[in-house]
Amino acid sequence: MTGTGVGNTAAGLRAADEDRVFAALANATRREVLRLLRDEGPQPVQALADHFAMRRPSLSEHLKVLREAGLVTEQRSGRQRIYRLEAAPLAEVQDWLHPYERFWRERLKGLGDLLDRMPDDDRP
Repeated sequence: MTGTGVGNTAAGLRAADEDRVFAALANATRREVLRLLRDEGPQPVQALADHFAMRRPSLSEHLKVLREAGLVTEQRSGRQRIYRLEAAPLAEVQDWLHPYERFWRERLKGLGDLLDRMPDDDRP
């Protein structure tokens, strides 16, 4: 899913976008920001910053990565910047993960079937 050698084609641009989303999700702080926005709705930077033991410029860097990946949008309201979750790029992640989910579900079903066929060992 890297854009290496693809050039400026639509597929190359799409791969680059996907790479940005996966890179953004690779960081625990950014995943927590997304969770906060999902659970608590749009929030100003300061409200988000209150959840983390880091300086605000560090959080701003995380928000920039999320913005560039299309996972959040920023809206100015007076002197505040309000951040909102944009879940559409996560649908592409889900599409990519779906075959792996199906793979593991089938494997676990096979394990369950095997365990069901094994005799119970009731010996003390």
